[in-house]
Amino acid sequence: MVKVVKPKSFLLKGGTRAVLLLHSFTSTTRDMRQLGRYLNEKGYTCYAPIYEGHGLSPEQLILKNPSDWWRSIEEGYRFLKKEGHQHIAVVGLSLGGVFALNVGQIFKVNGIVIMSVPYKREVSSLKARVLKFAETYKQFEGKEGQQITNEVDELERQPLENLILLKNYIDLTMKDLEKVNTPISIMYGELDEPLYKESAKSIQHHVSAGNKSVKSYPNSKHLMTLGQDQEVIQTDVLTFLENLKW
Repeated sequence: MVKVVKPKSFLLKGGTRAVLLLHSFTSTTRDMRQLGRYLNEKGYTCYAPIYEGHGLSPEQLILKNPSDWWRSIEEGYRFLKKEGHQHIAVVGLSLGGVFALNVGQIFKVNGIVIMSVPYKREVSSLKARVLKFAETYKQFEGKEGQQITNEVDELERQPLENLILLKNYIDLTMKDLEKVNTPISIMYGELDEPLYKESAKSIQHHVSAGNKSVKSYPNSKHLMTLGQDQEVIQTDVLTFLENLKW
């Protein structure tokens, strides 16, 4: 049996301008490491917190809810402030992008970049995401097929309260988009579900920021930071950051 090493938050120290990097649902800070390294090489301090329960087994993941994950993000923002960074931008992927919008609604940030962000999600699709993650995780652990099937079936029978809370969190964040008045760059992959193109257009329409843009990437699926367009995306994120008022 393979022992899974728990991923951690990472800090890449650079200049006074800081970027808070937020990973996707069921994933880890691995989503953001290459982008973080790129921005750090360009002089930015980058911090990527790992959300509570993430990087652990699916059984542990579903014990946590958006309040737990938000606490990890809030602590990340305050950590950068405590480190002396008065100027912070936030970059989020998928659920991390939803959190980035919420950061922009609550805290002072210089800019926001979001990628592959859903403006709505049904509980059934969130559950399917967890079950797919569970199967992959258990395969990585080295478990046999029948054991994996039995454990995933058991997981499927678990209560859905925390996934209902996640759906509600996404809905509430999207309801308050007019509170986002910070410059924002919205990105989506053309190889992703059509939902994400719809989401990008909807978010652009509803945020109150004067400086807002949408861009699609032809070779990108959902995990845009790790896909074929990643170098272009890195350059576009840097260009956006460099043009902000710091």
